Amino acid sequence: MKHLRLPVALAAGTLVLTACAGVGNKEDSGGSTPGSTDSTPSGTLNVMGFSGEDEVAQSRVNAFKAAYPTVTVKNNKGDFDAQQFLTAVSSGNPPDVVYMARNLIGTYAAKGAIQPLDDCIKNSGIDTTQYREAAMNEVKLKDKTYGIPEFYTVSTNLISGKALKSAGVQTSDIQTADWDKLEQTVKKLYVAKSGRPARIGYDPKMPDFFPLWAMANGAELVKPGGEPNLNDPKAVEALQYTIKLITDQGGWSNFKTFRDTFDLFGEKNQFTKDQLAAFPIENWYVNVLLDSRKQGLELQSTMFTNRQGEPISTIGGSAWVVPKGAKNMNAACQWAKTMTSLETWHKAAEARMQTVTKDKSFFTGLFTGNKKADEEIKAKYLEPTGDAGFDQAINNYYDVLDKAKSMNPSPAGAEIDAAWKNAVGKALGGSATPQAALDQAQSEAKAAFDKVNQG
Repeated sequence: MKHLRLPVALAAGTLVLTACAGVGNKEDSGGSTPGSTDSTPSGTLNVMGFSGEDEVAQSRVNAFKAAYPTVTVKNNKGDFDAQQFLTAVSSGNPPDVVYMARNLIGTYAAKGAIQPLDDCIKNSGIDTTQYREAAMNEVKLKDKTYGIPEFYTVSTNLISGKALKSAGVQTSDIQTADWDKLEQTVKKLYVAKSGRPARIGYDPKMPDFFPLWAMANGAELVKPGGEPNLNDPKAVEALQYTIKLITDQGGWSNFKTFRDTFDLFGEKNQFTKDQLAAFPIENWYVNVLLDSRKQGLELQSTMFTNRQGEPISTIGGSAWVVPKGAKNMNAACQWAKTMTSLETWHKAAEARMQTVTKDKSFFTGLFTGNKKADEEIKAKYLEPTGDAGFDQAINNYYDVLDKAKSMNPSPAGAEIDAAWKNAVGKALGGSATPQAALDQAQSEAKAAFDKVNQG
């Protein structure tokens, strides 16, 4: 399931953006006519950033190869690398199609590193209404579309039932509407030995989940139009609160050191070893936990909500983009279309079900970013698992799909992302107060935003 974790922001890539800002004019198609997609593709298609090797990925690659046998696919396997990508673009020898996190698209579009796909979409007959609206919102900048979205990660609370029983806590107590009550619940669930964490009661998943906590408190970190809003008072309050939760559980240094010992993907993970009672996490993780049932995992789940009790989630996911200077625009467009089509997703679901049958397991959902595909695959394959806790978790993920929201796209998206992550890191480490850290982040992000707009 590694390909489902790609939405993690690649902040390191922002370090080379300024140096590569001159990769091309925003309106330059880069030597490949965007509209040249009306003939059968052929030649070589160079793919970058796509490391997916499981059955869901390979079944879709095979679908493209079967549909276009005259195209030779060369996949430079490995996750997206910003420096490698920008170096290739600036040298005039870019790949033809790239798989990148959607929250990076605004920055690369503004700098001319990727091409608008509106003509590609029109001439290739790509129906963009099939994709979830929030995902499409992430791939647009100034009324132009720069990516074809794929996968859709949302979050909910996953819980160890055994940990709750040991502390006399109810599943319903794991909630994010009443922050004072949650803090009291965390204190009941937290276990320390020699002054250090032995079991975390509730991990707020900082720094990565800061946007979710800000959203829960009513803050919008990026305004419509792309301007940063990182030091919104509600965002500051959210950061103060999550730091308080961590302080209650040994302080950041001890908390992080202990959390870093978790074997997140192993059978002896944080739940089976009673190192964690609850945390919010993305939908791909429920599939990881299947084998943990053998170790006695009693999985439970509640929705992550805002302070009014309404289910919410941020979203993650990637998209297929075409770099400036791509030499095989035709094949790139058909690749993006095929990899994300309803028909291809059904083939991926069939491949997943073969694995499920082989492993004597059960289907935990497939969250594609294609709304119709999600609905049809769910209706066809999702059945009661025989494990009420897993059923609840899977249903919670599906139930939040239409309620999840993305941060607004910005031409300084990567810089904004790097700024808030750096700020949260400083606040967690105690080198700056939440207010001071987010004030500085806002200043840096606003400067980057203004520079792009003036360019």
